[in-house]
Amino acid sequence: MVYDGIILSLLIGWFRGGSLKGFAAMKLRGGWLFPLLLAVQVVIFFLQEKVAWIAKMSNVIFLLVYITGLVFLWLNRHQPGFSVIFAGVLLNFIVMAVNGGRMPVSVEAAQFLGREYIEALKAGLYGKHQAITSDTLLPFLGDIIPLSPPYPRQQVISIGDVVMNVGAFLFIQHLMLSAPRHRADDAEETTGAPAINK
Repeated sequence: MVYDGIILSLLIGWFRGGSLKGFAAMKLRGGWLFPLLLAVQVVIFFLQEKVAWIAKMSNVIFLLVYITGLVFLWLNRHQPGFSVIFAGVLLNFIVMAVNGGRMPVSVEAAQFLGREYIEALKAGLYGKHQAITSDTLLPFLGDIIPLSPPYPRQQVISIGDVVMNVGAFLFIQHLMLSAPRHRADDAEETTGAPAINK
């Protein structure tokens, strides 16, 4: 869901006259952590069903990834939107931490994702997710919000995901509008305009 929000934010920023040049001037403390954390999650997702020790430790690894992400966000809390992103990540971390390191997912909300997904979810091992049961703590913080057509990608998201997307939107808009596309054009037009004698 966060990736969807980033794409949407980029499109809105572009239509508002923003530019990607703002990303070139972006300065984040520990910026190398973000791609590293993303890579770790991708590796776990693809290997946890093939490598026994990764499957056994994946919930702990996911929690460590979230903790590292929270530290990164806190170090950059002065950036526009980062405090909001921090709040969203914290909500997801809390519900995962109290439920053994996995994100609870509403089976009812996820029905449209197909029988194979539901069966894998109930089996207890699908990425970093698990089905919500009567034993689940803080289920309202889990993935309980279904997104289906006309939304372009079917998925179930959490309140924390929504909050994170709001923060990402604020940050991306700040970066893109800090270097608007029309600024250079306006300067050239002003410089090239003929002088008018009065």
